[in-house]
Amino acid sequence: MVVERFLQYVTFDTTSDEDSATCPSTEKQKKLAEYLVGELKAAGLTDAHMDENGYVYAHLAASAGRENDPALALISHMDTSPAASGAGVRPTRIRYAGGDITLASGVKITPADTPELARLAGETLIVTDGTTLLGADDKAGVAEIVETVARLAADPTLPHPPISVCFTPDEEIGRGADLVDLEKVNARYGYTVDGGMLGEIEYENFNAAGVKVIFHGVNIHPGSAKGVMKNACLMARDFLTRLPAEEDPAHTEGYEGFYHVTSLSGDETRAEVRMILRDHDRALFEEKKATVKRIADEVAALWGEGTVACDVTDSYYNMREKILPCMFLIDNAKAAMQAAGVTPIVQPIRGGTDGARLSYMGLPCPNLSTGGVNFHSVREFIPEGALGKMVEVLLHLVALKF
Repeated sequence: MVVERFLQYVTFDTTSDEDSATCPSTEKQKKLAEYLVGELKAAGLTDAHMDENGYVYAHLAASAGRENDPALALISHMDTSPAASGAGVRPTRIRYAGGDITLASGVKITPADTPELARLAGETLIVTDGTTLLGADDKAGVAEIVETVARLAADPTLPHPPISVCFTPDEEIGRGADLVDLEKVNARYGYTVDGGMLGEIEYENFNAAGVKVIFHGVNIHPGSAKGVMKNACLMARDFLTRLPAEEDPAHTEGYEGFYHVTSLSGDETRAEVRMILRDHDRALFEEKKATVKRIADEVAALWGEGTVACDVTDSYYNMREKILPCMFLIDNAKAAMQAAGVTPIVQPIRGGTDGARLSYMGLPCPNLSTGGVNFHSVREFIPEGALGKMVEVLLHLVALKF
């Protein structure tokens, strides 16, 4: 049933939009939210509802004898990344025999670019046609949570504490936790189900900031430009060439941070560079922010007053310091994985989740795998069996004492 839920959810286009000031950033996210409310109510969570901002909340009462246990929240996000189209997703099941996978569009998924394939020969994979992302990030997590609470509601013999469900919009643009109502969530601890390959458990993530640099030029006919023209595109070039080339994402791994240019646009009069900054170490994170501002000042000094405007905005921080006092959350996650026959993989996230923000809001919230691979890409896929395994993991997890 979890596979069928997932295949239905990915048909909803829920791409978020970082240029929108509304919440959710795209109205279409509410269509999936409304559908999920119906699913949760049908499963027996009769208080399920969507609020005015597109957040979904629901609660499942504890099983007999667990009524006084602290409530546990299970959280996922409904939006998909704007890095690839989420419209008209056409999921396909394939039996993977090894080697390259050629999608309907001709796009290939190869063991060279996706080492995870080495573990998946013989499994059924859910892939795209190569023109859109799949949406396993994070509709897989949504499906796994809905299936878990549906099974718990249907079988009163399954032990669990009070459970809170929360599905958020706009996680992919860094706003997923902005308007979470923790009084509605009403839980002591939580888990986001928003990770990658099956078995991942994450409680360390990047400190994160977004950067927008605007270059203001002066345009004139190139035939009479000498001493007058200030080309905003060339200002952007001067800025980009000063960034530390060795700290690009393509040259970093593990705990290493990076400067990542996400977009470049403009003409002679106005150009814009957008970036994200990431580092696990807070001091190094602050250094990266200072470096970007210093480079912007250098370019402004070169081209003249008023030519460069740099805005750096923090997005989230490393949840590690908030999880360390609650390491039983990690121990329980490992135990649940092992009980389901899954090898736990405790590793840092080279990214972030709603859980990072929520941990700083007072809800300690590490991250668990969904089973998906190649997020934010037309090469995204998920092993069908991982969806069912994560439901097993969650059932074992809620059975434990917290």
